[in-house]
Amino acid sequence: MPGISSRTDDRSVRSHFVSNLDEVSRDWELVLRESHHRMKNTLTLLGASVRRDFTRAGGRDMSVAVDRLERRIVAFGRLYQLLSDNDDLTEISVETFFEKLCCALSEAVLEPAGVRCEASIASGTLPAWQCHRLALMLTELVTNAAKHAFPNKKGALIRIEMANRAGSWFCAVVDNGVGATNPLQGAGSRILEGLARSLGARLYGDAGQGGTRVSIAMPLVPA
Repeated sequence: MPGISSRTDDRSVRSHFVSNLDEVSRDWELVLRESHHRMKNTLTLLGASVRRDFTRAGGRDMSVAVDRLERRIVAFGRLYQLLSDNDDLTEISVETFFEKLCCALSEAVLEPAGVRCEASIASGTLPAWQCHRLALMLTELVTNAAKHAFPNKKGALIRIEMANRAGSWFCAVVDNGVGATNPLQGAGSRILEGLARSLGARLYGDAGQGGTRVSIAMPLVPA
């Protein structure tokens, strides 16, 4: 009967919709749990640089070391604020937001590790929630590169790229390090996969003698 069929289809649609919401909720809970854990690990980079500075410091150098530590702590504060997803705006300027993120990452994570940072950020806007989740992905990729890609720090460089082409955003973290065997495996892969799912995005990794490139392709409207 048409009425029964219609109600059955409606139940099926609602069941599928709830199932999808449950899946997204599980993904995001995993992302938050893992992201908080991994962000704590970035403090080890700061800790290592602090130990190095204060071990070498003496006399006037001690004051310089203290000033440097204070700047890094402030930079970590800016980084966590950008990643906290507490922005009241529904739309965010991509260029402004991610340039701030690159500066905070450079001061808090890369400079203490002896790594230089470059950024190429296209103009445009995105919903705040997409910006914050992309920021978590880029932070994870940059932190991993800073920790693992440069056994020899000479000339170490990480480049962050964001471009808007053909209705999609393309983001990449590129380093000139040793080249990961598989750039999308490791302890942080679950974070990246969960965030990518929540954004309807795809991840691509490429590594060779010239370094590693991990790219994110995200449609303007999540799939």
